[in-house]
Amino acid sequence: MKRLAIITTHPIQYNAPLYKLLTERGIIKIKVFYTWGDQVLQNKYDPGFKKTIEWDIPLLEGYDYQFVENISTCPGSNHYNGIINPTLIEEIKNWGPDSLLVYGWKFNSHLKCINYFHKKIPIYFRGDSTLLDKKNKVYLFIKKIILKPIYKKIDTFFYVGKANKEYFLKNGVQKNKLVFAPHAVDNKRFGDDEAKKNSKNELKITADDFVFLFAGKFENKKNPMLLLKTFIELPYKKAILLFVGNGELELKLKSFCLNLDKSIRDRIYFMDFQNQSKMPYIYQNVNAFVLPSQGPEETWGLSVNEAMASGIPVIVSDKCGCSYDIVKNYETGLIFKSNNEQGLLDSMNYMLSNMELTKEMGNNAKKLISHWSFENICKTIEETVSLCRI
Repeated sequence: MKRLAIITTHPIQYNAPLYKLLTERGIIKIKVFYTWGDQVLQNKYDPGFKKTIEWDIPLLEGYDYQFVENISTCPGSNHYNGIINPTLIEEIKNWGPDSLLVYGWKFNSHLKCINYFHKKIPIYFRGDSTLLDKKNKVYLFIKKIILKPIYKKIDTFFYVGKANKEYFLKNGVQKNKLVFAPHAVDNKRFGDDEAKKNSKNELKITADDFVFLFAGKFENKKNPMLLLKTFIELPYKKAILLFVGNGELELKLKSFCLNLDKSIRDRIYFMDFQNQSKMPYIYQNVNAFVLPSQGPEETWGLSVNEAMASGIPVIVSDKCGCSYDIVKNYETGLIFKSNNEQGLLDSMNYMLSNMELTKEMGNNAKKLISHWSFENICKTIEETVSLCRI
């Protein structure tokens, strides 16, 4: 059985189920090396949500893993010297992998591993960067110069979608090194119809209400304020806006609502961050999901996958990487130009005015996203690893 070592900084709710499934399938053997170190288990404060987060789905069950000592004086995944693991290379060698999968190169130890294992074993790379954010030509040129020698040492790139593929190609990656491994969430969990039970009463929403949902971090790149300002322009009096989450813009959003007419204010709800076990229930009992991101660095938007897996149509801006793959206009949802309030308003009005078509878009979304699955990622990784050779 071929052995794949996986290097990533810390346990993530979107990746742990994939590692577990790879292990259960038993086609290859994996071991995950977490480079942030076990201190990440103690420090659970999420700066995006502005609160301590402890995920309520298991992140360390069903697969082999190891926390590698991190000696950084300022550990973290937000800067190059936040990940420094003197023993990482030796520990990977001792496990004896046939190939190596690296998540992210912009860390001290990750880059050293790429350099060390180059031409020793096949190296695979997983990332979701795009060129959707406007950058000046000088910046792009310098970045390409930096990336080119690093990317030359990678044997295969698992790209997540069209915008990510274009990013790799623009930065000098040869087309024959690119293999599609779709961005995915746990479709089965989010598509569980049992989540709908007793929901309307708990959310205090009637059957006649049309609920638009924003779920995630209240931060500038996701642009929740645009959604709030657009919502108050809607003529439909049964429209409801539900914000689920926390973050730096929370006070600003709530303060803005205080100045609204009561008839509008009473149709805007805020819920604190809801954990993973609760989110399927939230998604399945709204009518549409909205992600109005403006960036920078809104690489994909996995909450869109979650909504679609729940059978909910989506409205997204063109700054979301997912808008180029899984959001099909008038089929699974609607796409508007980032920061264009009129475009967002037209999209929301369209769904309100065409409720049967909106339901149909939700059904289409669930069918389409079924192909963007952990199973398909597993198959891609397994086939690549099984054929691995220098």
